[in-house]
Amino acid sequence: MIARLRGRVVWKQAPQLLIDVNGVGYEVEATMNTFYTLPLENSEITLYTHLVVREDAQLLYGFASEAERTMFRGLIKINGVGAKMALTILSGMSIDEFAVCIRESDSATLTRLPGVGKKTAERLIIEMRDRLDKLFIHAASSGGAGVPTADSARVAPVRKDAVADAVSALAALGYKAAEASRMVRVVQTEGLESEAIIRAALQATVIK
Repeated sequence: MIARLRGRVVWKQAPQLLIDVNGVGYEVEATMNTFYTLPLENSEITLYTHLVVREDAQLLYGFASEAERTMFRGLIKINGVGAKMALTILSGMSIDEFAVCIRESDSATLTRLPGVGKKTAERLIIEMRDRLDKLFIHAASSGGAGVPTADSARVAPVRKDAVADAVSALAALGYKAAEASRMVRVVQTEGLESEAIIRAALQATVIK
């Protein structure tokens, strides 16, 4: 099991990134909440990871905090919730916002996430309610968060294709292409990097 990576961010395009660890490149899929914390490319980062082994692939998922990884691991134990859906849930809202949805039985907010239907939302509420406290206690005892270097405070230049990158990222998270384009169109994108556009689009769509 690969539990943690510390290396240099070589490339990133949400929700995927490439981390160079002593000359070995690791492809990682990360939640958007993790992406918001990433430093510039060629800067050092530490991510907590979870490895999913399938018949046709080995997929590595990365998280800026132990708490987010713990929640991810809790989600994929729910029947009908795979790694992709867990990644989508933790991209569309923070773990605290998700916890509020569970505790308040707010299935309406959960069903705004792509792939989460009414039955899945109800299953999440029922099965996660009793697990939340244990998950948060475990995460708190483990402690830690991703540790970017001071370079992370630098402002990245805005790429001309930031809007296209944002649409692609939303599609990768499970939104249909037309819906992803609509979500981005309602956001004031001028001067924003793709991660900021995605965050604004998700907040406008999911957290109402």
